[in-house]
Amino acid sequence: MTVDEMLCEARAMLTPRLSPAAAYREMQQGALLVDIRYLEQRARDGEIPNAAIISRNEFEWRCDPSTPWRHEMINKDDYKQRIIVLCNQGYQSSFAAANLVRIGLSNVTDIEGGMQGWLSSGLPVVPFETSRIRALLVASGT
Repeated sequence: MTVDEMLCEARAMLTPRLSPAAAYREMQQGALLVDIRYLEQRARDGEIPNAAIISRNEFEWRCDPSTPWRHEMINKDDYKQRIIVLCNQGYQSSFAAANLVRIGLSNVTDIEGGMQGWLSSGLPVVPFETSRIRALLVASGT
């Protein structure tokens, strides 16, 4: 199987992918946006207000409602919680979102074009605060 075939398979598992504007509207109605971009990408392009930041390497553990490591914004009792995954360009997020479907979350999708599409659409972004880098380094013991 090629990576393109894998991507098609992953996207077929998702509720319809969203345009950045549609994702923004759903956020306004209570959907959770999960940003899986690398720290450097968030520092470069900014962050989306009210998004949960979960790094890709811990994504599945932090999004699984049944784990003790779940992120505080993931509802432990709601496998139908609306979750929208965002990466830089909309590829990695499709794979990540499909993994959430595999663990039983049924209302998951991602954003066409990722953060680059969000920026092109002129949707709200806040600058990444460099003070957060220091706080993250201190928290990790680095």
